[in-house]
Amino acid sequence: MTRSPNFGPRRDGLRPELVVLHYTAMDGCEAAARALCDPVREVSAHYLISEAGEVTALVDEEMRAWHAGAGEWAGRADVNSRSIGIELSNTGHTPFAARQIAALEALLPGILSRWQIRPEGVIAHSDMAPGRKIDPGPRFDWLRLARQGLSVWPEPHDIAPDWDRFRADAARFGYPDMSDDLLLATVRLRFRPHHEGPLDARDMGIMADLAARFPAGQA
Repeated sequence: MTRSPNFGPRRDGLRPELVVLHYTAMDGCEAAARALCDPVREVSAHYLISEAGEVTALVDEEMRAWHAGAGEWAGRADVNSRSIGIELSNTGHTPFAARQIAALEALLPGILSRWQIRPEGVIAHSDMAPGRKIDPGPRFDWLRLARQGLSVWPEPHDIAPDWDRFRADAARFGYPDMSDDLLLATVRLRFRPHHEGPLDARDMGIMADLAARFPAGQA
């Protein structure tokens, strides 16, 4: 498979401190690979994982792939210069294949070790680009990754709803500034994807636990 020409040097001496997970939102891995290697499209990722679990390296990890776009995490922009991007071939409407997730679980430990990235640095595209992106979406099993030390999962206790505290805790964990409604939807997309309704005690507990155990340095 052709490696992508869509990359450049990381800017300002930045190095990977995040892994951003995506889905391709395309029908099939071959179509996704063509798009990620098309110089006209100006998009890429470091890795593409097929439904069958085939891992294709498209951009060297030392280089800046063009996968994240506009957004920020922990108060810092240019996520492309600070991250490794992994695309999972999935339309966004179907479950992720077992072999695909197994391949991701085999790939991540090496990346985290090489760049000394902590599990809380493995984030969703939707986390750093809320309102613009929703991948890897509500079907992605973040708890499974967390159980293997490849991401994080909250251990919440219920706390009375308080928007000021919820926003502060979300910022401390790393979420960018956004409207209240979008913040709640973004947090739930990752941690409570099937829950609806106003801010509640469990939302509060999720964000308080994550902020206390995994502060990203933004406050």
